[in-house]
Amino acid sequence: MKEMDAIKILAIGLIAAGILALAYGGFSYTNTTRRAKLGQIEMSVKHKHRVKVPVGVGVVAIAAGGGLLLFGTSKKS
Repeated sequence: MKEMDAIKILAIGLIAAGILALAYGGFSYTNTTRRAKLGQIEMSVKHKHRVKVPVGVGVVAIAAGGGLLLFGTSKKS
């Protein structure tokens, strides 16, 4: 029973990730690269990076999640 629940959670996660990938087309993150501290003064440089997720990755994630929901929880005789 626990295995089936884990598969369902994984499948729903894949579907959600695929939908988000299609809706947003990627994600961004900020990286602090340099820091200088001179007494009370502190300086840092922040770079914002954007990672593009191809449409095919989103489609494959949705298809894989749907396949797991349909076929991953079937009982073996």
